[in-house]
Amino acid sequence: MTTTDEPRARTELEYAAGFGNEHHSEAVPGALPSGRNSPQRAPLGLYAEQHSATAFTEPRAQNRRSWVYRIRPSAAHPRFRPIDAPRLLSAPVPGGVADPNRRRWNAPPLPERPADFVDGLSTIGANGDVLQRNGIAIHWYTATTSMTDRYFADADGELLIVPELGSLLLHTEYGKLFVEPGEIAVIGRAVRFRVELPDGRARGYVCENYGRPFTLPELGPIGANGLANPRDFLYPVAAYEDREETVQVVQKFGGRLWAADYDHSPLDVVAWHGNHAAYKYDTARFNVLGTVSYDHPDPSLYTVLTSPTDTPGQANADFVVFAPRWLVGEDTFRPPYYHRNVMSEFMGLVKGVYDAKAEGFVPGGASLHNMWSAHGPDAETFEKASTAELKPQKIDDTLAFMFETRWPVVTTEAAREAAHLQPDYDSVWQGVRRNFTG
Repeated sequence: MTTTDEPRARTELEYAAGFGNEHHSEAVPGALPSGRNSPQRAPLGLYAEQHSATAFTEPRAQNRRSWVYRIRPSAAHPRFRPIDAPRLLSAPVPGGVADPNRRRWNAPPLPERPADFVDGLSTIGANGDVLQRNGIAIHWYTATTSMTDRYFADADGELLIVPELGSLLLHTEYGKLFVEPGEIAVIGRAVRFRVELPDGRARGYVCENYGRPFTLPELGPIGANGLANPRDFLYPVAAYEDREETVQVVQKFGGRLWAADYDHSPLDVVAWHGNHAAYKYDTARFNVLGTVSYDHPDPSLYTVLTSPTDTPGQANADFVVFAPRWLVGEDTFRPPYYHRNVMSEFMGLVKGVYDAKAEGFVPGGASLHNMWSAHGPDAETFEKASTAELKPQKIDDTLAFMFETRWPVVTTEAAREAAHLQPDYDSVWQGVRRNFTG
């Protein structure tokens, strides 16, 4: 059994590198069968099981599946029962509103009572239809206690987790991931996991992707290299739990939470091979591209991962990062320009200051600009940027990100009525002056 103490997880966890690779790993030598997936008797008395995230007949380039070799088959469990989760919602959102108004929130407070990762999930908005497997949901997580005898799996979508406060030690069926602010993790659809809090508390953002799994964007005229490099995505190596005691397994299915009491840990995978699992990525490794002549590039140039749709270029979800970078454009307004966009934009801030907002956009906070909602720099940013000396400028010590989606984000009542919602967000543009001289 592979074990790692929490304080040492940052430096001593091992990973396999390469986005979407056919990885293979075994925690005990000889646990992986040779030459076949499902031998008559799997090695070491294990059970062979396939975990699929796509249909069997989807094209090879899109197919996601892994073979796991576990102590007990996943089928060995009692009935699930529905449990309440009033703050965790799915599309279509009950009582939701598709709203053209721009919204911005401060960081949500941490819970006063003990709450683990699942307890602390709170939905901001969603779109599409969870039962039709299209669209996304956007959540905050706020947690103050680790999951020790509790596990979670999301059958409705894969989870893209963006930590803002505190690190996470993710124990998954496929192994362990240590993720801290500045990094992201993606938990594959229906992968069971539990979350430990090495720092005792944690807060961040989650994009629940109902649609096609996240993949790397096409590079087109950029060529063969740039943006997020496949080699920088890290997958866990096998590390199993052999626990014969009562634990709770919570599953999100059809927009609801269901729970069952197992008599063993569901993280009992001793070996696995395939391309469906969980992975992490350090945004500091993102190869930021930009103009070396004039004009501000479109934010699509900062896309890390994308969930495509049948319409080329219109994503079910894009994950975009605004990482440290140089600005050198000549005769150019360098912050993001004023625009109205066919895509809806949810933005969060992990650290520092976002270059389009001088005040009010804080780490842990968020903004939502639904499709064609006009937005751009606030008045103070515009005044500074339009009169600044255009010498090379380094934007540093900052990390903002965006979940972008082709459909309007329908906000929940809890998000619209939240105490940390900023009631005066529109006022950031009230100071934009009339400069017309014609």
